[in-house]
Amino acid sequence: MMFPKDGNYQCRKCGNIIPIKNDAKNFVSKAKIDDREVVVLEGEQTSGLPTTNAKCPECGNNTAAWWLRQLRSADESETRFFKCTKCGYTWREYD
Repeated sequence: MMFPKDGNYQCRKCGNIIPIKNDAKNFVSKAKIDDREVVVLEGEQTSGLPTTNAKCPECGNNTAAWWLRQLRSADESETRFFKCTKCGYTWREYD
């Protein structure tokens, strides 16, 4: 990696020197960060999610939509979320 020193770029490791041109582009570094889209489930929105046989602890319905999220560290298993297709109650299960 070259660092500016005394009007030149100089490598701290090997000592190689390259003259700095009077061009402002030499000092500009650009990075683009894309916006991330976060899906939030609200109300009765369960369309598009897979369903399974799971008993709702609130209403006793036997069908629920489910999805997985990594909430803890990467070396631990994902958390399963369920949402009742009848009453909309959401609960989770851990492994």
